[in-house]
Amino acid sequence: MRNGIIGRKHEMQILEELYASDKAEFAAVYGRRRIGKTFLIDKLFGEKYDFYMTGIYEGTRKEQLTNFAHQLESYSGKKVKTPKDWMEAFFALQSYLETKVSQERVVIFIDELPWLDTPRSRFLKSFELFWNEWVSKHDNMKLIVCGSATTWMTNKLLGNKGGLHNRVTMPIYLRPFNLAETEEFLLSRGFSFGRKQVVETYMSLGGTPFYLDMLRKSESVAQNIDRLFFRDNSPLRTEYGFLFKSLFKESSLYRKVVECLARKLKGMTRKEILGEVKCDDSGFFSEVLADLCNCDFIRRYSAFGRSERDMMYQLTDLYTLFYLRYVKSYNGGDINYWSHRQMDISSWQGYAFEQVCLHHIQQIKKSLGISGILANVCSFSWQAFTDKNGKEHRGGQIDLIINRGDKTINLCEMKYVSGKFSISQDYARRLAERREAFRSLTSTDKTLHLTMITSEGIEHNEGWHTIQSELTLDDLF
Repeated sequence: MRNGIIGRKHEMQILEELYASDKAEFAAVYGRRRIGKTFLIDKLFGEKYDFYMTGIYEGTRKEQLTNFAHQLESYSGKKVKTPKDWMEAFFALQSYLETKVSQERVVIFIDELPWLDTPRSRFLKSFELFWNEWVSKHDNMKLIVCGSATTWMTNKLLGNKGGLHNRVTMPIYLRPFNLAETEEFLLSRGFSFGRKQVVETYMSLGGTPFYLDMLRKSESVAQNIDRLFFRDNSPLRTEYGFLFKSLFKESSLYRKVVECLARKLKGMTRKEILGEVKCDDSGFFSEVLADLCNCDFIRRYSAFGRSERDMMYQLTDLYTLFYLRYVKSYNGGDINYWSHRQMDISSWQGYAFEQVCLHHIQQIKKSLGISGILANVCSFSWQAFTDKNGKEHRGGQIDLIINRGDKTINLCEMKYVSGKFSISQDYARRLAERREAFRSLTSTDKTLHLTMITSEGIEHNEGWHTIQSELTLDDLF
């Protein structure tokens, strides 16, 4: 931890390079709501701001401009009347910043930039002029903007085809915490959770720092989940609707896609999703899928040996999965709902653990000793079939396949159980059959490694010898 910041080492390096740079810089920090964008910027530059303001969620143009004037007055120490439009606003900001041009560094931070772009405000044109005609011409100027509305940030700023095309010098996408960062975050706040409890927390909250900060160290995982999801006005019960509204304009289709995928946990093709949500196959639908991928709600993945046309989409955001599985249908009445279901959640934990593993592919590759080897991650499923030798094979699915550049494929099985996982003779036989079916259907000549990822390891019994690689949840950290 540095400067009170958990993780974010790469992002901090980029921002420190921005500050040290001898030319004008324009950083755009984006990522979903509650991910820690403002916290990161404040911790690094909070005492160095020469101007700071934040947009008002669903504020009118007049409200945004009034707020701008108030902030400019606060920094300049001079009376500032509310500008009539954004052009006038940025001219006023420019006049103030001209008093700072002799400084070694000037830091301008505008938070929640997309919220300033209200209908018919012509905000973007004025902001474009501000950067192109003034800020960019002063080597000591450092402009930093943030936005939770990821689609606006990627389409209107980073993907701008007009005057702001390629103007952002340092784009920074802030992702949720991984397990190691989540553990570090909780330890820094005095939690005594073991790694299993960290993983079980992650299964419902994901790696969103703001959600994790709501946890109480005096409560168990189950007690925390009850308080955050299953009480009247629980904060993470009401968060779901606002989350999508804050990220996406016309958020209803985004929610439909996500809720459709929540009913088909193993994933769906684009065509299947279109059929379920009853939407035209349009450019906007492509944008919805891309946005959901970019915001880490869903993943787009290939099935081994299948064409681009057969790409699958799967809901992987753990908070959303938990909400749609348990919270959306909850009708109240039991404020200890999750605590009372502890003996009935093994199937959920099994599925959620698979998703946790998919969020930690880099850690898995590192533990397998293949970080430096080119590898594609995919899945594979099949119906019952009879091979060319007349042998019958039952249908099956392998959720995680690591197809390596060193002529080896890891066929991964993920199991979340209490205690060590025992590979019975019957299960060992099924694993061998799955490997045989995979080889028969794909005709691959690569070495196939059966790989087990379990919560607490594998019993080293007779069945253990079936496995070539063994990982535990510790390897995910």
